[in-house]
Parts: sequence; structure tokens; C-alpha cells
Amino acid sequence: MKGLFSPNAPHQHIARSIAIVWTLLIFVLCLMPAQEVPKVDVPLADKWTHFVLFGVFSFAWCAAKPGAPAKYSWLVLLWSVFLGCFIEYLQGYFTSLGRSPEVMDAIADAVGGGLGVVLFALGRRLMR
Repeated sequence: MKGLFSPNAPHQHIARSIAIVWTLLIFVLCLMPAQEVPKVDVPLADKWTHFVLFGVFSFAWCAAKPGAPAKYSWLVLLWSVFLGCFIEYLQGYFTSLGRSPEVMDAIADAVGGGLGVVLFALGRRLMR
């Protein structure tokens, strides 16, 4: 586990590949037709989904460059906020498949992205 947070981690290329695939997965899941999204009887399931998707997104991108300076973590956080807003924009203006933009989804994306960055930073600190 310590290798995940090490600046010289040998897995960085794998982590980068996972981060890229996860980013593509976010686009696929968030832009798929609404009728193909499974209905679940969980309060705020959509928001939790966005929260988890973007939390893993930011954690994965931090793991792709574990030795990067703190500026990189801020960049990952900003990128997750931008990506969340961009996807909501796409849902509202470029899909006609029952999707619509929601500010609360973008907020869940940003909070999840922030938590992913924080969890990675805490893991790195604990493993020192």
C-alpha cells in the first residue's frame, strides 16, 4: 500500500491508465440516455453516484503522479470541478436523451473531487 503513495512508485503508468479509463467511464455513464440508467430506490442515489465517480477520478489522477507538488493536487481538484460542470453542460445542451443539467450534480462532483484529493494527501502523509 505504501507504494501507492511513494514518489518513486513503480505503478504510476498503471495508475495513469486507470485514471484515463475512469475519466472515459465518467463521460459514458453521465452522457448515456436517461432510460438506460437503472432506477434505484435510494435517496439521492444520483448525487452519491456523482460524488463517488469524481472522488475516484481525483484519487486516481493523484495516484498517477504521487510525487507531484501540491500544485498538482489543486490542478486535479480544479479539473474535477471543470469536468463536472462541463458534463452538466453537455447533458443540458448536447443530449436529447432525457438528460438535463443539475447544479447539485456539479456540486456533488466538486465535493467528491475534493474528497478524493484530500484522501490521497492523507494517505501520502500517513505512509511517510
